[in-house]
Amino acid sequence: MASLLASPFRSTFTASNPRFPFSNPRTRPCLSLARRVWTRAPNSMSQPGGPGSLPSQDDDNVRAENLDVLVQYVVLRRDLIDTWPLGSVVTQGCHASVFAIWSHKDDPHTAEYCSPQNIDSMHKVTLEVKGEAQILNLSEKLVAGGIAHKLWIEQPENFPTCLATKPYPKSVVSSFFKKLKLCK
Repeated sequence: MASLLASPFRSTFTASNPRFPFSNPRTRPCLSLARRVWTRAPNSMSQPGGPGSLPSQDDDNVRAENLDVLVQYVVLRRDLIDTWPLGSVVTQGCHASVFAIWSHKDDPHTAEYCSPQNIDSMHKVTLEVKGEAQILNLSEKLVAGGIAHKLWIEQPENFPTCLATKPYPKSVVSSFFKKLKLCK
């Protein structure tokens, strides 16, 4: 152990080496996710693009992919965020999110969203509304628009705390949420 502290670069870091800090198999997806993100951005700062470089077909493909990315929207009530413990409000959002996914587990979008190749890169957008009236109004608009979602009703109090949609392509559902603020 003293040699590791004296010179951490002397050892070869491999998964079979007991001193390898990421030998736990549960940490490996984070490393592969970083590689995926690194290779997806064709004109990132990490790649040279001269002053005269023009947008390429790849740029258009990435923009189109980002527009149609599968996303789950979670909407929390600001009045509860200001009065409840933060963990309790987050838990409400988790309940709604899990319910929306589980109750639509046979839906093709949900299956793709939760597939092994996408599970480490799920997209969620967490927004906020002012209070109970606004969340009920949003739920009515989603029902009218045919957007599957779960309005979470906290029990035994019997009042709505949040809602979550099932996963949808962003281009299909983003218009329902464009006037809402990101939850901060």
